[in-house]
Amino acid sequence: GQQPVESGGDSVQIGGSLTLSCTIFGGTSSTNCMGWFRQAPGQEREGVASITTAGTIDYADSVKGRFTISRDNLKKMVYLQMTNLKPDDTAMYYCAAGGPVWGAQCGAGLRGTSVFRYWGQGTQVTVSA
Repeated sequence: GQQPVESGGDSVQIGGSLTLSCTIFGGTSSTNCMGWFRQAPGQEREGVASITTAGTIDYADSVKGRFTISRDNLKKMVYLQMTNLKPDDTAMYYCAAGGPVWGAQCGAGLRGTSVFRYWGQGTQVTVSA
């Protein structure tokens, strides 16, 4: 299958850091746009960050300056480095794959445009005092 697989979720203290990893499966075309989403209990899913194969990146305003998305195309991995974590960052984090889309079209998928077709099972991040 082409379902991405996330790892790295953990419980951390406020202000701490954590890096999530996502293993990409599937062809280059259908995975050229990769994204991270999160969903807290009782809340809607939120797009967090996206990145294309060529390196076009987009972030939700809520994580700009704190989270960094990156990808290693040879290793077929995507990463989400999270710093200065806050309680509001507590959620299940999902990796998603889509494509082929280019440039800003990938980031549009964070805000509701139908881009991502393959979703991982999620990894839990909990931030507390």
